[in-house]
Amino acid sequence: MVENQNTLAKEATLQGTGLHTGAMVTMVLKPAPENHGFKFKRTDLEDQPVIAAYAENVTYTQRGTVLQKNDVSVSTIEHCLAALRGLGVDNCLIEVDGPEIPILDGSAKYFVSAIKEAGIQAQAAERKYFVVKEKMVFEDKEKGIKLVAMPDDSFSIDTMISFENSVLLGSQFASLASLSDFEEEVSACRTFVFLHEVEMLMKHNLIKGGDLENAIVIIDRDVNQEELDRLADLFHQPRVEVKPIGILNNLELVHHNEPARHKLLDVIGDLCLAGLPIKGKIIATRPGHQSNVEFAKIIRAEIKRQANRPEVPHYDPNKEPICDINKIRSMLPHRYPFLLVDKIIDIQDNSVVGVKNITLNEPFFQGHFPTEPVMPGVLLVEAMAQCGGIFVLNQVEDPENYSTYFMKLDNIKFRKKVVPGDTVIFKLVLVTPMRRGVANMKGTAFVGDAVVAEGEFMANVTRNKA
Repeated sequence: MVENQNTLAKEATLQGTGLHTGAMVTMVLKPAPENHGFKFKRTDLEDQPVIAAYAENVTYTQRGTVLQKNDVSVSTIEHCLAALRGLGVDNCLIEVDGPEIPILDGSAKYFVSAIKEAGIQAQAAERKYFVVKEKMVFEDKEKGIKLVAMPDDSFSIDTMISFENSVLLGSQFASLASLSDFEEEVSACRTFVFLHEVEMLMKHNLIKGGDLENAIVIIDRDVNQEELDRLADLFHQPRVEVKPIGILNNLELVHHNEPARHKLLDVIGDLCLAGLPIKGKIIATRPGHQSNVEFAKIIRAEIKRQANRPEVPHYDPNKEPICDINKIRSMLPHRYPFLLVDKIIDIQDNSVVGVKNITLNEPFFQGHFPTEPVMPGVLLVEAMAQCGGIFVLNQVEDPENYSTYFMKLDNIKFRKKVVPGDTVIFKLVLVTPMRRGVANMKGTAFVGDAVVAEGEFMANVTRNKA
């Protein structure tokens, strides 16, 4: 089933204080064109610079994820990104008139509300996914951190957190089976902080925008009433107390495992920095912003690698070929032992796909090499050329009366050995339109997902004299 990309139906505006600066910030979520992705624009600066939400643009991950380009930065982006991804938005321009995204209540709840109020608009382009095809891992053994991506048909995530020095928090587990449950199960889960961290951050002139309404404060040591009164004064509260479950009485938990669910929310937001939505199962053990971003970098590197790799043609051996061996014999003059194409499985206006099954019975294996049979690279080039010849001859009404002669070969590269048992798929694509019987083609040979050879061909089709 084809899924289309989504953007917002109209603009959505939110206001709030930045967590660390305490400044009032206005942000506007705007519709964006297809394949735009998520980008942040600093509207308070000259030239209004834009920063793409990619992992390589992250420069800081303490107490939030920070994007930076040159000397311009935007921090605490993860909750907003999680809300966009959680509601299925693919393209959005996020304008902000300060260096921080507003912290709001420390969750993604208000971002979700604003997005839903603006509405979601389907776009014409098909949604692109990063599909996890094999196990991918990021691990920091010293800190006990591990993030794993496993193949699966859809996105899901399991998260486990543990704090050995905190008797009250200890270990927690959270799971999200589908992004369709994001709003109900995860979006309202707020960030959490230990009391000793609050004191440290305040001493370093941070969390100026923090208050007892946007974080779960966990009490990890004995505190007397005098200290609680001092904490109340810091946050401009009349009085604070410690609940029996070890948190301040500023709020009620949305879920009993709200801290673990918030960590799960952070993972979703940070993995947006890979650049594409993910199809796969994520297992995150003791994740944090730094590990999330490092894992996003691993995924993004694989996305880039796949984007630069030619698409492997689909081969269904049960499907009737376009040209079987008898049809090929009627078009090409080659015969044993030099006919190197078994069948043609696809011909389009500008491309052709052929198949060659490699067996030990190939005559060239007698000498190349008897103890380690390897198909000669020159014969891989010849097989590609024969596929290209079939494509060219397919353009004329009486191909049996024509022959194809190759005039030039360029940029021939061999990437991997081809051995008995391999099935080689050849794809040749017309680089420029055919003129006066001359065709320029780019050829690629695959075994499985791997490119084994490639090159550029120039051929001339001429009518036989006889």
